[in-house]
Amino acid sequence: MVDILSHIESTPDVMLGKPLIKGTRITVELILQKMADGYSTSELLEMYPHLKHEDLLAAIAYAASVIANEEVIKAA
Repeated sequence: MVDILSHIESTPDVMLGKPLIKGTRITVELILQKMADGYSTSELLEMYPHLKHEDLLAAIAYAASVIANEEVIKAA
């Protein structure tokens, strides 16, 4: 399992505080959207050569963690 904190950071003054790959301005959101659009990890690494495979795994793990801890409120 990848260590999320080694790859993801959030700084209020960078990209409005959205979670980013450390040392970049690439958001977790962008990575997930590209994957949802059908881009493979190989294509993403080619598009963003400064990223590592572990960065992509950390983005997915981060999103899974956020969803796992999401509170669902049922409508009345």
